[in-house]
Amino acid sequence: MTRVIIPGFLALFGHCYPKFLRTAGIDKQVCVNFCCYGLMALLLMACNGNKPAQPVPGKNQAIPATIVAVQPVIMPVSLETIAQTEGAKEIEIRPRVGGILLKRLYTEGMAVEAGQPLFLIDPEPFQNALAEAKAALQEQNVRVLRAKSDEDRQRQLLAENFVSQRAYDLATADLAIAAAALQAAKVRVQQAELNLSYTTVRAPEKGVTGRSQLSEGTLISANSSLLTTLTQLSPIWVRFSFADNEVARLGGHLSEKNVHRVKMILPDGSEYQQEGKINFAASKIDPQLGTQQLRATFANEDQRVFPGQFVRIRVTAGESRAVFMVPQVAVLTSDRGRFVYVLNDSDEATQRPVIVDNWMGKDWIILEGLQTGDRVVVDNLIKLMPGKKIEPQVRDQLPSLQPGLDSINN
Repeated sequence: MTRVIIPGFLALFGHCYPKFLRTAGIDKQVCVNFCCYGLMALLLMACNGNKPAQPVPGKNQAIPATIVAVQPVIMPVSLETIAQTEGAKEIEIRPRVGGILLKRLYTEGMAVEAGQPLFLIDPEPFQNALAEAKAALQEQNVRVLRAKSDEDRQRQLLAENFVSQRAYDLATADLAIAAAALQAAKVRVQQAELNLSYTTVRAPEKGVTGRSQLSEGTLISANSSLLTTLTQLSPIWVRFSFADNEVARLGGHLSEKNVHRVKMILPDGSEYQQEGKINFAASKIDPQLGTQQLRATFANEDQRVFPGQFVRIRVTAGESRAVFMVPQVAVLTSDRGRFVYVLNDSDEATQRPVIVDNWMGKDWIILEGLQTGDRVVVDNLIKLMPGKKIEPQVRDQLPSLQPGLDSINN
């Protein structure tokens, strides 16, 4: 075909060779060669266009992905909620007597023992009051001795009929009055000694002190002036609540008897090493908030947790149930909810809607949507789409699943 087209083209070109090309001095043979090469290129492109398109290598090849065959695990119902810590005892330190605050005897923010001195109030007025009370006591002792002597004398005279019965009765009454006054004087001495001891303000419990609220030299009032606070850090209490529908999921009214386990998750995401116990559960649902108030106690000997921190509490209660544990990375979200990729019998990826509960460790707890033995894809998810062929790489148990199972078995 080329042998026919090219000679014809040359004859046509020689007949139509324009005069302006001759005038411009362009060689005729150069133009002929250029046009021939262009025509041959067009013919070759036309011939190659009739060949069928070759498939792109690897377009329909299976992609490798790790799968795990899920198995049900038995675990009780658990829920998490935000909570706040507080000291088991948070004590306001106030003076029991008034006076001039002479000195602070502790280092602010440091731990103190029970009975350790914290403040000193001017003791001089109370020392004087004690001395006065002791003097009054001594006076009453003398009065009692005199009244007893009078009573003895009147008894003897009455026996000899030298005095009337009335005179003896008056002497007996005076002795009783003096004895009662003596007891009152003793009590005043005890109170004066007690007030003097109150001038040294001591820590009522072991704990951590707060900032001093009053400066030295301040005139303070008894039972009203706040000196500082004392917080007991061990044990530590945690307050939290659950909505009424969450309480129903946990089996109804919560109490220390039907709660199996209480765990605390610290602000950094780590789990507190010791479990807690419920030490308070409200007897009814708060009608304004629709929640049940609860409180748990945790040992805090290392003082890792401080009052006022926001933490998370995981409560395990209710009846056990069969669920599936799937790594968090395997659970995806769409506008229709959460789903996972499951392999069918042809090793093709299919989307499976699931209903999740909470997460445990690095795993989601799957309540509905999976069946025993389902092969769930747990990696290479970015390349997946429904119907995609998968080259499965089976693992019996992923490391990320183990914490969840351990927490159940324990």
